[in-house]
Amino acid sequence: MVTRNESKGELVLRFDGSRPLSAAAVEEIGGLCDRAEDQREPGPVAIHVTGAPPADWAKGLAVGLVSKWERAVRRFERLGRLTVAVASGECAGMALDLLLAADIRIADPGTRLRLAWAGGGAWPGMSVYRLTQQAGAAAIRRAVLVGTPIEADRALALDLIDEVSDDPAKTLAELARVTDGPETAIRRQLIFEAGSTTFEEALGSHLAAADRALRREAKS
Repeated sequence: MVTRNESKGELVLRFDGSRPLSAAAVEEIGGLCDRAEDQREPGPVAIHVTGAPPADWAKGLAVGLVSKWERAVRRFERLGRLTVAVASGECAGMALDLLLAADIRIADPGTRLRLAWAGGGAWPGMSVYRLTQQAGAAAIRRAVLVGTPIEADRALALDLIDEVSDDPAKTLAELARVTDGPETAIRRQLIFEAGSTTFEEALGSHLAAADRALRREAKS
């Protein structure tokens, strides 16, 4: 269910990851992104994720639906507003996908991250890509190859989550004052590009962003 805090421009979604992947789940994330793009106020988009899919979750699943889901998660990952994920309990499948796509990640002390199981091994979706990009191949090898869960403290040490807390409300309140959407999107893109471009290639984008910041500063 999506709720709105009109005074802060904040959007909150509570997402149940214990369900099998479905068109409804894709629409749920698409609806959140639509609302986030329609609202122009500053403030984060917060998503609370928990749950792991049942053992037979992939039976009858078509790759076309998987593609739609991955595109929905990618859209969430590139939203023009800061995104925050709060994880609790077992976090696998769609819940893990969304957690790894968020800008800021908070986890309850008892949270465990793991890949869903399908076809005799860990599900080879884009969470494998994000885990490897964010923590490194050696750090997540056992999670991918044999399904070893990543406990909250380990996830924190690997920078897969930013904070372990049983009361994330304080952090969410602090993030409500962050810069507005377009500036967040620009800075996120600079982060994304830093690992795949040379200094010379990146310089123009950074100078353009700096010029934009200076113009905004002059108007304030």
